[in-house]
Amino acid sequence: MGKPNRRALPTIIGVSVLTTLAANVAVLVAHDDDPAVATRPGEQRARYVAASGSTSLSPTAVAPLGKRLTPHVLVAAPSTLPADVVQRVRGAKGVKGVEVVDAVQGMVAGKRVGLMGVDPSTFRNYTPKPTAKSDALWRNVASGDVAISFTMGSDGGVKLGSQVPVGGRQHQSQLRVGAYATMGISDVDAVVSHTTAQALGMPTGNAMLISVPKTEPKAFIKKLRKVLPKHAKAVAVNPEIDFPAGGDVPASNGQVMTARQVRTVIQAAYTRLGWPYVWGGESEAEGGYDCSGLMQYAFAKAGIRLPRVAADQARAGWVVPYGQAQPGDMLIWANDPTAPGYISHIALYLGKGKMLAAPRTGTVVQVQNVYTRNMRGAVRVSPKMAAKAAGAIGR
Repeated sequence: MGKPNRRALPTIIGVSVLTTLAANVAVLVAHDDDPAVATRPGEQRARYVAASGSTSLSPTAVAPLGKRLTPHVLVAAPSTLPADVVQRVRGAKGVKGVEVVDAVQGMVAGKRVGLMGVDPSTFRNYTPKPTAKSDALWRNVASGDVAISFTMGSDGGVKLGSQVPVGGRQHQSQLRVGAYATMGISDVDAVVSHTTAQALGMPTGNAMLISVPKTEPKAFIKKLRKVLPKHAKAVAVNPEIDFPAGGDVPASNGQVMTARQVRTVIQAAYTRLGWPYVWGGESEAEGGYDCSGLMQYAFAKAGIRLPRVAADQARAGWVVPYGQAQPGDMLIWANDPTAPGYISHIALYLGKGKMLAAPRTGTVVQVQNVYTRNMRGAVRVSPKMAAKAAGAIGR
């Protein structure tokens, strides 16, 4: 996975406001001895079981886990959402829960990422079960730590327990990386408490997560836009990936790439061989590429616009079984042990069991043998679906 997509980013207090929020935050500590957690070839095994270190906070400083809710819609604005708007959303038909958070784009450990300020006592209810259950995890966030995404930690090489700069140009602090945290959505790679967010100069309450389990998010968003402030944005959390029945996908008619486009994509990817893996990298200017940045670069050379990160790129076409993969398809994996269904890695299939990939920090863009552990299939890219996915994220 790479750095977050930028979905409309007006500048505010030295950082930029995200127009989407994170869901499914998972914060856990790494150990190197658990065979239950899958790894990629050449990686040490890792176990993610508890927050790092200890805090001076009492066990009651963070409320115990309540009823867990799944967030389906994200809303964010450049400034605080009006209280009456939040209340109207809470009372809307089908809404089971609303969590108000702070959302900006700022610098964390030298990387520009989506950053959220949350109430650990209530936000935990909107996260995956292992994360939600960890009292120590949320006490670390409440005590002033920053929790970073699994990919930023494992692929990006940001060390657990290290002190890193967090904030914008005008407000910046050294915070401890108290945990690895996966957001489960592609835009946010770091989480702090509301108190820490205020100290960093982040806008307060400018975003919210909405749980509408029995309502189609697209239909809900259409109604929601009628009550939102002018500059607020609303998007669905994790739209469905298209797994066609029987693996059948259109063969042509402009629905899939032409043979020439496939050749162009592969040739473009080959020109990046040997370039360093840089978490968040997507161009020569950044000195290298991450897995999804490499895909975005290669497909752009064929005139195909992809979303920025692996989780969104998986929606750029139809997902078929690996056994049906063809050269030019993108292979996808859910390697993140803290979010089993989340697509966290992607590579370009070359055919005959080979792929071209940007693996992780400390490696370079290279040709590898395909491995199938944690693989979720192959994306048969549709230029139209790719453009639609990228356009939806860009709104």
